[in-house]
Formats: sequence, structure tokens, C-alpha cells
Amino acid sequence: MSKWNKIEHRMFSYITMNWRGKPLRSYETIIELIGNTRTKNGLKISADIEMGMYETGRKVSDEELEKISLTKGAFLGNLNYTIQSQKNVI
Repeated sequence: MSKWNKIEHRMFSYITMNWRGKPLRSYETIIELIGNTRTKNGLKISADIEMGMYETGRKVSDEELEKISLTKGAFLGNLNYTIQSQKNVI
């Protein structure tokens, strides 16, 4: 997924309009709010929550990093990139 995707960026304003100050008291409320957001043209957002536990402080070796398929974006490639999904990369 791109770190800076123009479509994702444009959707933030629609999420904000849909939120309208509702209290965000749980993850479920947030996911439902995001999932119910639509643009004027009918573009819809989906969201899931990953409740898994992840190891913190893990260092990625240079060899592991080389196995990841990164595609730099045409504009600001060091900030805008896509990571292609691969099984058992790390």
C-alpha cells in the first residue's frame, strides 16, 4: 500500500465530514464510521482492525529488506512507494 496515495488522502475530508464530532469511544465505532463513509461519486471506504500482537524493537537486516518488493512512486519516491505483498518475506 502506498504511504501517500492521492485517493486515500482525498478520503480524509469525507471521513471527517461523516464523523461530525461523534465520540470515538471504541475501535468498533471508528471502523464503523470509516466503513460508512461515501463520496459524492459513490466511492466507498473499507476498514478492518488487526488486533494481533506484534514484536516491538525488531531490527530488519539488510538481507530481509532486500527481499521486500518496493516500487518507488514517480513523485517523491523516497516518501511515496508501494510494497508488493509477498508471503513469508520476513
